[in-house]
Amino acid sequence: MILQALVDYYQRSDSLPREGWIRRGVDYELVLNTQGECIAFKSVGDVHKGKTIPSERLVTAIGKQAMKHTNSGKDANLLWDNASFVLGTGNKGAIKLTSFIETLQGWLGALDDPGVKAVRLFCTQLLERSDATNALIERFGYKDDFEKRDPVLTFQLQGDLESVHHRPSVRFAYDEALVEKGAGDSAMGNCLVTGRQGVPIALNETVIKGVWGGQPAGCNIVSFNARAFESYGKTERKGENAPVSRAAAFAYTTALNHLLRKDSTQRIQVGDASTVFWAEKQDAFEDIFGDIFKDNPDDSTPAVLALLNAVQSGKWGSSDEYARFYVLGLAPNAARISIRFYHCVTLRELGQRIAQHFEDLSLVRGPNDPQYPSLKRLLQTVCLATNSQPFGDIDRLPPNLGGAIVDAIFESENTPYPALWLNAAVGRCRAEQAKKTQQGTQAQNVPYARAAVIKACLNRQIRRANLSASDHLHEKEFLPMLDLTNTNPGYLLGRLFAVLERLQETSAGGGGKLNSTIRDKYYGAMASSPGIVFPTLDNLKTSHLKKLPWAQKEWFDKLIGGILSELPDIPRQLPLPDQGRFALGYYHQRQNFFTKKTDDSTNATTPTEGTPV
Repeated sequence: MILQALVDYYQRSDSLPREGWIRRGVDYELVLNTQGECIAFKSVGDVHKGKTIPSERLVTAIGKQAMKHTNSGKDANLLWDNASFVLGTGNKGAIKLTSFIETLQGWLGALDDPGVKAVRLFCTQLLERSDATNALIERFGYKDDFEKRDPVLTFQLQGDLESVHHRPSVRFAYDEALVEKGAGDSAMGNCLVTGRQGVPIALNETVIKGVWGGQPAGCNIVSFNARAFESYGKTERKGENAPVSRAAAFAYTTALNHLLRKDSTQRIQVGDASTVFWAEKQDAFEDIFGDIFKDNPDDSTPAVLALLNAVQSGKWGSSDEYARFYVLGLAPNAARISIRFYHCVTLRELGQRIAQHFEDLSLVRGPNDPQYPSLKRLLQTVCLATNSQPFGDIDRLPPNLGGAIVDAIFESENTPYPALWLNAAVGRCRAEQAKKTQQGTQAQNVPYARAAVIKACLNRQIRRANLSASDHLHEKEFLPMLDLTNTNPGYLLGRLFAVLERLQETSAGGGGKLNSTIRDKYYGAMASSPGIVFPTLDNLKTSHLKKLPWAQKEWFDKLIGGILSELPDIPRQLPLPDQGRFALGYYHQRQNFFTKKTDDSTNATTPTEGTPV
């Protein structure tokens, strides 16, 4: 299914190279005259911030060496390659240069073309004169660059505008050679991807590059490295063990390498999962989708709004809401690539599931908090912050967590997020109960993004549990704002703790600017073992109330009494999900204290629910 979708993407694209061709970065171009003499040595790369970026060119692809060389030194490319093959530099230089000449002769030896002849003469002269290569490099001033790396070179005939491999006669001869060699080298069989019968089978899969954390030389999706994985006498070396036609293998590897390139708008990095996405047919949402998950409010907010508006209105503009959309997550696994997740859904289903994700995260927030927090920021908020990573060091999380979250988003609206995400968020709230800012004031231990993670995780757990529970056992999902009708003990205790903290701040007359509050000492204990800690907090409450004017004292008494009336008893301990409910209740109540009310009739000396005191 995955390979079929990639083949379809390749076939509907006009910009991807055809079979036998590939896009590779080229650093230099050698300009030759008809006698094989180098008259110019051009750097074709672009300089960006002092670093040369290779120019992407369409070049021949006669095998997997187009992406990855072996250590033999005998797998040269046709009319282009690294300097070690083209000029014979470095280790095994003579062997590689000989291989380059033999490859040229084997593919285009019978062709009477001045460009091919010039290349053959040039390489033969280098092979005969051992000092010619160094003299050439020094003459054009590239010695330092060639000592540092092994750049890629192509050829151009004097007077031409394009490279030698793009000359019309060379292209025609190369296409004919592809057909002839393909029929002679490949076994014939049935393609598992396209279903075509009696077609040439690919001997090996072109390597795939661009997977984060994978081998720089490239990895494979389909590969075998032991006879134990071969069955019924079908060998891997002839492509019989997993028969895929040469055309299909080229198509899906070319498409995947195109999607994984660094500047691709159809690729995002989610933890260790390099995630690519594409539509059944060209669609504007292919570009919008990537912006939705970026850590950039200038791009992500308009993209999310466009998607949500389309979902709510049912108007998708020029897009086909029933067109299939594919999301593929790839992660490194030694020399192979593992499929972290794969989803094939209609654009409407995709939009609904992303909309549900942001609905689950929806929460009352401050003016500086993003309306649609990015996945990176949501992962960072459950990590320990460091000097280099003030929002949280995401590298401290398991690398597969981000992929598991994305998998849950696209699986269905009721699929729970990974339990580890909730555990990490709750644990971070407790660990940062006494955290200070750089200015020495109290920092939030339940900030907006962390509370949003807790709410989203809990609501998905609740929805999944409600699917199998009887009506009278259904639990109400959490609202974005304070819910006075929610009677869950964990949620009520979180609200109660926020009220007691606010009471302490008010009684001290510091306007909430105490150096420390009861949160510093008791948040973690109250969240996990409220039955043990509450008597201490109740005694502190009594002493704090004595310091308040009558109106404020009555207001706090009424608020605390209303919460306690919903609690028949104080549980001795709270399990971890209820600790998440505690954190959410605490966050909701704290936010409600500082929410400006529009009721002008409120007595300033008698604070009401939600009025700053």
